[in-house]
Amino acid sequence: MPTVFVKGDLFGRDDLEALAHGCNCAGAMGKGIAVEFRARFPEMYEEYKRRCADGRFKPGDVFAWRADRQTVYNLGTQRTWRTGAELDAIERSARGMVELAEKSGISKIGLPRIGAGLGGLPWAQVRALLAELGGGTDVELIVFEEFEPVGARRTS
Repeated sequence: MPTVFVKGDLFGRDDLEALAHGCNCAGAMGKGIAVEFRARFPEMYEEYKRRCADGRFKPGDVFAWRADRQTVYNLGTQRTWRTGAELDAIERSARGMVELAEKSGISKIGLPRIGAGLGGLPWAQVRALLAELGGGTDVELIVFEEFEPVGARRTS
């Protein structure tokens, strides 16, 4: 299914069965959209920190967290918050996420511009990777390329 690139608020869509975001593997969610994930899913954050501390979460890994009716995929995209994201780690973790989603019957995942903000990678490279990945699965990837608050007026 083609990857869909949209403008909007990742947390403002109620039709997403799962959310995903890029993470460092050092146990820190202190900047960017990770802060919002940490605030919304504190138990997930505590388990993420444990996995980072004991070496169970590395670049290229996926840590899936299920809460209520929402699944969160934490994608290991960079070693620490001080190092940049690695394109091959994004590819491995995103492919792993899609495989887990297929096995779990999840059909729609929302994610931000992983690896291109604080991770420092050129968005065009990450975008191409996500577009290619979406073309090889029935899982719909909804990528929020640009933040737009829920209820924001559109001017065209």
